[in-house]
Amino acid sequence: MKEKSAIISIILVLLMISVIPAVSAATQTTASMLYVSSVTLDPGVLYPYEQGTISITLGNSGNQSIGLSNPNIFSESVDVVGKDTWRTMSYIASGSTITYSFLITADPPEGNHFAIFSVETKDNDLFHYPLLIPVDSTDIIASISDAPKVFPLAIEKTVNLSIINPRDGVIDNIHVTVFGNGTKISPSEKYVSSLAAQSSAEVPFTVTPSQNSNLTFHISYQSGDTYHSKDVFLPIIIGNDKTAALPVVNNVALTTKNSYYDLTGDITNTGITAAKGLTVTVGSPAQATGTYAEYAIGSLASDDSGSFEVTFTIQDLTSVPLVMLWKDSEGNDYSLIKILNLGSASGTGGNSSASKTGSTGMGASGPGGMGGAPPGMGSTSLFSGSGSSGISSFYPVIAAGILVVVGIVLYIKRKWLAAKFRKQ
Repeated sequence: MKEKSAIISIILVLLMISVIPAVSAATQTTASMLYVSSVTLDPGVLYPYEQGTISITLGNSGNQSIGLSNPNIFSESVDVVGKDTWRTMSYIASGSTITYSFLITADPPEGNHFAIFSVETKDNDLFHYPLLIPVDSTDIIASISDAPKVFPLAIEKTVNLSIINPRDGVIDNIHVTVFGNGTKISPSEKYVSSLAAQSSAEVPFTVTPSQNSNLTFHISYQSGDTYHSKDVFLPIIIGNDKTAALPVVNNVALTTKNSYYDLTGDITNTGITAAKGLTVTVGSPAQATGTYAEYAIGSLASDDSGSFEVTFTIQDLTSVPLVMLWKDSEGNDYSLIKILNLGSASGTGGNSSASKTGSTGMGASGPGGMGGAPPGMGSTSLFSGSGSSGISSFYPVIAAGILVVVGIVLYIKRKWLAAKFRKQ
């Protein structure tokens, strides 16, 4: 009898243990089986009154499907667009997820706005989840980070546009267009796919002006699905290129070799930037000929010097144009013409002129079209003269000197000559 009672007791205990999970499952609410797996906001930071999308993904950790209805977002400063989008009952299976997306706008002021996501289960349970929505009116920062103060005429120069995103969210589809009268711009537009939060980008352009003008850099971009824009202005002022190379000629010597002349000397670059591919020759009316019709010095850095030798023929040796040709670091062609006055060894005179060289020949303006010689390229002469030919220009001076000497001698010997004449 005791054995029978023990067996019955064990069976009752086992039955009670087996009933406990079923009772727990019955008492567990469907809302407690839900959890939020992710929340995304696009854009990551809203402008005030700007429309964005917030998506909440729910997961089902239970072992049965859950019916959901009436999802919504409640907030005093965040408005939901189209609240009636989710009218029907949606079911989320065990171990699955469902994503609810809402179009929202945020009112001022700036800062973090708080909201509550809520959804109702089929069993009339409610599930709530807190949301944080940042709002910021800070715009992008755009400026010209690198550009010449003045632009040489018809010379290509680089201009850099800097775009900074100080926001905590990414901006997309950045499109920059540039326009301005009398200026060649390459390229005329550029595209940047995106710019991460707290980052910047440098956008380079090349500018070749033909007149004074103003450039406009128009920047459009997206924050989420909303477009924004900003303009940056750059005045184009034509002037001397203060950074250009400036060759100066020294220690010139001229010798005659049979049927031609040989001219040697030194060239020093007193400018700021290097003169690349510097070559030396002579211009009309001189005719370059012989072994050194054109002499290549090569790249001449700032404050560096190089020697040259040029051979040529000319009918009138009064003056010889010495032509120097070079390029800058961007491949623009420059030229400098130095007039060497070879008429005599005294006096003053001579001139030099500089120009930007085009594809069809030498221009008539200063480097980059600056309208004459740049600062430091004024009228100087290594061999100077008034334009007369050779020593013949000194004949009147020599004759006057001889007459003065003869007069002095006659004055000193006057008594001796008078005595001679009396004896006769």
